[in-house]
Amino acid sequence: MFIFRSLPPLSLYIHFPWCTRKCPYCDFNSHALTGALPEQAYVDTLLRDLEQDLPLIWGRRIISIFMGGGTPSLFSPEALDRLLGGIRARLSLAADCEITLEANPGSAEADKFAEFRAAGINRLSIGIQSFDDEPLQKLGRIHDRRQAFAAAEAAHAAGFDNFNLDLMFALPDQTLDQALADLHNAFALEPAHLSHYQLTLEPNTWFYHHPPPLPDDDLVWEMQSRSQALLGEHGYAQYEVSAYARPGRQCRHNRNYWEFGDYLGIGAGAHDKISDAAAGRIVRRSKQRGPQDYLQARDLVQSEQQPDEAEVVFEFMLNALRLNSGFELALFEQHTGLSREVLRPLLQEALADGLIEQENDLIKTSMRGRQYLNDLLARFLPDAG
Repeated sequence: MFIFRSLPPLSLYIHFPWCTRKCPYCDFNSHALTGALPEQAYVDTLLRDLEQDLPLIWGRRIISIFMGGGTPSLFSPEALDRLLGGIRARLSLAADCEITLEANPGSAEADKFAEFRAAGINRLSIGIQSFDDEPLQKLGRIHDRRQAFAAAEAAHAAGFDNFNLDLMFALPDQTLDQALADLHNAFALEPAHLSHYQLTLEPNTWFYHHPPPLPDDDLVWEMQSRSQALLGEHGYAQYEVSAYARPGRQCRHNRNYWEFGDYLGIGAGAHDKISDAAAGRIVRRSKQRGPQDYLQARDLVQSEQQPDEAEVVFEFMLNALRLNSGFELALFEQHTGLSREVLRPLLQEALADGLIEQENDLIKTSMRGRQYLNDLLARFLPDAG
């Protein structure tokens, strides 16, 4: 049984499953749009989804909202304004609630940025991936270098002082100079936040079954280490494996995930994790995955499970050990409902092997632990003992 003296912070995730074209590296629940976008029907279903979930979170305040996909910015500002209005009517939002919209750099979407801002969205996450036309084509992206620059400039013009740019490295045939040039181009646009992550070949993607020519491990390591140094030199502090931010601009929504906070998920294929203090349990659920199934279903919940103690320990460590700042043992107790004593033997072993560091109640991944992060995390798997 999980004993919660206070509940973790609560976020809201909203999934939009459609995109213009499916990228060959993407393993998210996204579907190429054929025909008209069912805006009205989808917003209606999202609000019905939220209505069904309200009993799970009565009285709790939302600290962040993240609209992801797919490509949420395909939706009109009017549709998102109606959605956010419906959310505000049903939920209590923190006064400084972070509301993020994922957007692609296409000109039609960038033209809507000012209206998104007027609807109450206060943070954008723009999927640039690269500023080089050749890798963009190999990645199957529908925008080019010019549109990438224009999207960031449009974000500034629309009044977004807080936006993220997504960049990838270790792209097909990419050189070190090209990878670093992408960062320099990003710096010129002055985003508040940068997500900088390595292209990986995920199962169930086109690239996994038809691998492109990728840089070798030595070059990938050089790209990563040189990029980390460059990001730091330009004022972007790394706070998670792939996340870098200017002071005060860390993504609150993702940070809540990494600290094992609660989140409600609505939309096709959305997942949630909710702590139930009265029942002494944690509930994980997923919604109907297929867009049409989701739109037509009476019961929008596809699956539900209750993780046991060992699973919760692993899930917490899987996320928290990615944070440069580490975590306090008190946060582990608050967000899992478990005693710190369940962690003690596992932490002692990792500490003895130099994979973590401990200062009083603060636990951090060591430099050696970062180098062998997968090995460190494997120690917390439920069957590792």
